[in-house]
Amino acid sequence: MPPSEGVPAQADGVAGLSGAGRAVPFRLEPAADAPPGCPFELRLVLPGGLAGWIVLSYRSDPAARPERPILRALAGDGTAQDFVLPGGARAHWLGLIPPGTAGIRLAVPPGFRLDRVGRRSDAGLLLQALRRRPFRAVAALYERARGDARRYRDTLRGACAVTPLADYAAWAPLRAEAAPVPAATVSVRVLIALRAGQAAALARTLASLAAQTHAAWTAQVLVVGAAGTPLGTDPRVAFAPWRADQPLAESVGAATALCLLEPGDVLPSDALASLAAALGPANLVYADEVGADGRPRLKPDWSPDFALAAGYLGRPWLAAPARLGDALGAPLGDPADLALRLDVAVAAGAGDVRHLPRVLARTEARLADGTPRRAVLLRYLRAAGSPATVALRDGVADLVWPLPEPAPLASIVIPSRDRPDLIGEVCRGVLHATAYPAIELIVVDNGSTDPAVLAHYGALRADRRVTILSDPEPFNFSRLVNRGVAAATGSVVVLLNNDIAVLEPGWLDALVRQACRPEVGAVGAKLLYGDGRLQHGGVVVGLGGRAGHILRRRPGDVPGHLGQMRVAREVAAVTAACLAVRRDLYARVGGFDAETFPVDFNDVDFCLRLREQGLRNIWTPAARLAHLESVSRGPSIGPARARFEAEAARFAERWRAVIRHDPYYHPRLTLTTFGEELE
Repeated sequence: MPPSEGVPAQADGVAGLSGAGRAVPFRLEPAADAPPGCPFELRLVLPGGLAGWIVLSYRSDPAARPERPILRALAGDGTAQDFVLPGGARAHWLGLIPPGTAGIRLAVPPGFRLDRVGRRSDAGLLLQALRRRPFRAVAALYERARGDARRYRDTLRGACAVTPLADYAAWAPLRAEAAPVPAATVSVRVLIALRAGQAAALARTLASLAAQTHAAWTAQVLVVGAAGTPLGTDPRVAFAPWRADQPLAESVGAATALCLLEPGDVLPSDALASLAAALGPANLVYADEVGADGRPRLKPDWSPDFALAAGYLGRPWLAAPARLGDALGAPLGDPADLALRLDVAVAAGAGDVRHLPRVLARTEARLADGTPRRAVLLRYLRAAGSPATVALRDGVADLVWPLPEPAPLASIVIPSRDRPDLIGEVCRGVLHATAYPAIELIVVDNGSTDPAVLAHYGALRADRRVTILSDPEPFNFSRLVNRGVAAATGSVVVLLNNDIAVLEPGWLDALVRQACRPEVGAVGAKLLYGDGRLQHGGVVVGLGGRAGHILRRRPGDVPGHLGQMRVAREVAAVTAACLAVRRDLYARVGGFDAETFPVDFNDVDFCLRLREQGLRNIWTPAARLAHLESVSRGPSIGPARARFEAEAARFAERWRAVIRHDPYYHPRLTLTTFGEELE
């Protein structure tokens, strides 16, 4: 990458950026001291010292694999602090370069270009925060008063640089992603069902098609009932009456890709070109959308369980005819559920899938009721011979997988030390409040001395299902877990913290059903704090700079973006506070890494090693428990904090690629807060 320098003229979008700061000269050049293979290959040089608040405005190749930049602040003593920046083809980052920084290095995605560097003052940011997000501004002042510089920095960033999804319309123009798109030979057939009263909406859709830079498209408008045949002059648009017995293949014709739109959907001019260019080795390509309410639908990379259950694919998508399978030869049937049937067909099809993390459609309102989706899913599952069925929970369809017969033995491993209130409650819940027929409980005791705990162990030993192991060595969570799993005899192992409380009897059944699927690695549960707020809804790698729990401390019934908290779905990782996995898989990847991650990040590291084996990690809301997070360990301060930071650095070194792009978390969503917001 050639070096760049100077203060460019205001780049498109930067001039209107709220809080872009005072532009300063900069120089971005190769880092001569970067060792071979080091991703931090660029050096950022700024005048007048490096420390302080800065705003970076930059862009990268929109056609490349999503990858967030990372800024590394190097201190004079050789220590480093990394900051994970927002992703996307054009983005802005507000950050605080710490005092004592002697150098700045950047790891950047392909096509990276730094357009501008701005300086901000602490006082100016506080004033902006008070106007923009006053509650966060007050929280930031509180953290500064108590001397927590890291929390002050992150809270102030959250007030000034993070935008709610509801404010997408104001956020998006400053991050426009228009870019040249290579020509593709894909011929696209757009299928549109027209009902009465939709003529004006159809006109908007056809106008956006006429403006496409990709010219190789045709559209068939299937007129339902007495909707009428709107007049049109574009020879690429054909109108035909809806015939329920007509095979879908007749509507697709000789096209090499199918696209389904609804009247009123509007595509930007480069939408079909962008989708067609990505339809190479993949036979399904989908992009993000903005709904009629102005809120974006920022989708994950391919997540098959989530796509089937929740239908997050939405629009727009392009699918090769082969992707549709049997649906291609099936009749059009009832127009009321054509979109649902095609959504399920493309989600269930075989082949590679690609997601373009760009908004390429403004779409009309979509059906949110899970009842019709459940019916379509059930028909598909029966026809495919799948053992799964579909449950309807709070109006949302979710896949339910069978429990093998007989039910496999589940070995529940609980590391613990003292705290009779905690170990007593979790053992009672497992042994007496869990509706599962085959349980083995293994408590790995880490040197308890409390007489009440020792007496409790004595009582537990009378239960043939219980084994108590003694491991009094210095606390190493990974070693304790590995010791317990080594003693397990069940085919499914469930790791459980000692501060877990059982809320519902079916929690273990729900975990084992998922864990027994051959394609699944680790399975995690929905965990709630004692006050009912959400503690664990899946781990996002990169959140908080390393890894974190999405939507932590939100209401326990929060639906999440795209409804992700309502259904079982793929995640990068789950917490070991409640983690189920087949024992053979645990052995295959070598269990928890007790040397590298004795206390923290061991569960995330374990899950990511399962992903490297081609397995999917699943989070399910069907298993719901309470978790008093780390109550038995206490906060990390002093030497414990130093140990945490050392493990965090090792985690970042090993899993930097996933930190830069968790496939189940959109690159436009912030890693600063836990609330699914834009940055």
